[in-house]
Amino acid sequence: MQEDNLRALIDDVRRQKTEKQTLELKAAHGGFPGKIYDTLSSFSNQDDGGVLLFGITDKPDYAVVGVYDAEDAQKKIMEACSQMEPKVRPLITICEIDGKMVIAAEIPGVGHSLRPVFYKGAGRLKGSFIRIGDADEPMSEYEIYSYEVFRRRIRDELRTVDHARLSLFDQERMAGYLAAVKSERKNLAENVPDEDILELMGVTCEGKPTLAGIMTFSRYPQTYFPQLCITAVAVPGTQLGDTDADGSRFLDNIRITGAIPEMLAEAVEFVRKNSRTKTVINEDGRRADRPEYPLRAVREAVLNALIHRDYSIYSENTPVSIEMYRDRMTIRNRGGLYGGGSVKQLGKGRPETRNAALANMLEILKITENRYSGIPTILQDFAHAGLPEPEFAVRRGDFVVTFRNGLFVPAGEIGKANLPEAILRFCKQPRSRKELVEFTGKSQYYTMSVIIQPLLDAGKLRYTLPEKPKSPKQRFVST
Repeated sequence: MQEDNLRALIDDVRRQKTEKQTLELKAAHGGFPGKIYDTLSSFSNQDDGGVLLFGITDKPDYAVVGVYDAEDAQKKIMEACSQMEPKVRPLITICEIDGKMVIAAEIPGVGHSLRPVFYKGAGRLKGSFIRIGDADEPMSEYEIYSYEVFRRRIRDELRTVDHARLSLFDQERMAGYLAAVKSERKNLAENVPDEDILELMGVTCEGKPTLAGIMTFSRYPQTYFPQLCITAVAVPGTQLGDTDADGSRFLDNIRITGAIPEMLAEAVEFVRKNSRTKTVINEDGRRADRPEYPLRAVREAVLNALIHRDYSIYSENTPVSIEMYRDRMTIRNRGGLYGGGSVKQLGKGRPETRNAALANMLEILKITENRYSGIPTILQDFAHAGLPEPEFAVRRGDFVVTFRNGLFVPAGEIGKANLPEAILRFCKQPRSRKELVEFTGKSQYYTMSVIIQPLLDAGKLRYTLPEKPKSPKQRFVST
């Protein structure tokens, strides 16, 4: 960075008084810090890299104290970087603040195929770190393995299950699959025995069923992998542990098993059954029932979780989970974004596929299109329904999708938001009095007289039945 940029960064640190995801402070006025390998590793292992600032204390003062010796400090920074595997190549910048020397070492993030960057003196398992907020945390064995999978092109979905039997597969589904393969793959249509087709398509390997084949065709895959299932819960509040008036912690709580086609159908039905149905007025004035979440989008999210989850031995004991709360629903699967990339790019490109053979089987069975259309479909359906945009995140090896229903604002957020503006966004589609009261979390009198009536008077809201303002069928919609 330029010296002016470094001075601006130091000013920000002194004003904000905090370290960050991409910023670490080291005092270094009494000598070179004894340990910077953890931060070199964690910064290198994130896309945005990070900056190590030497000569500034952290809490509580965040004061400029300067480094003990600028020349020696630079030498030791380079020595530490050379102890990393692969070697870290920092960009060093020095500036003088109030007569004291401050050094910035910019640590670039490395490509996904080169991670994890680790301290050679500790080895890959103990010397690999990840940045969590302003702290450096040791990588788990699973997180390290996730990089190995991509670099070495390990195909976990093609590992065989020695004691599994093809005779326990769904024979009707298998017959339909083989017929579809022969129809779509002309080079396999003639003179290729069925057992060879199964081998070529990854359903078997040396005559033994693969994990992908089991998850697609077995009558009960959980015989071999009890946790490769879906756990689904619906809770009455906004967090696990909340109870309803009867003290119940769950409105519904099931374990969904079977092959992927069966689990997918049952998961969508679980969401439909536990969703609140909204009555909306179409543009032609007709009433229509609409589920709390677009079910096509729900199907795409669950299908993505089942196809793109990690099927390695490190995660075979972690189910896909669906959690339905009063204000949102989350779908979580083990395995971050395969090959790196950013969640901001989801739906805009063609990312690499973790389980290509499994995806291909489900495409041939017409379970999925396998055309990278899942995320765009989810975004479009939520936009069309007037719901908040879905959120996608990677959290310590998990991929998490969050759908918000727009029906409820948690009490802690009401004071922070401009509630009238939130109401106007909420009423982009017609809403009932009950929906408005649930959304605000306040009494019906307060909601209707203090919030809604002024918006009606200002012409920002209107009745759907202006001639019957007190009708129980009345809805309120933004103008």
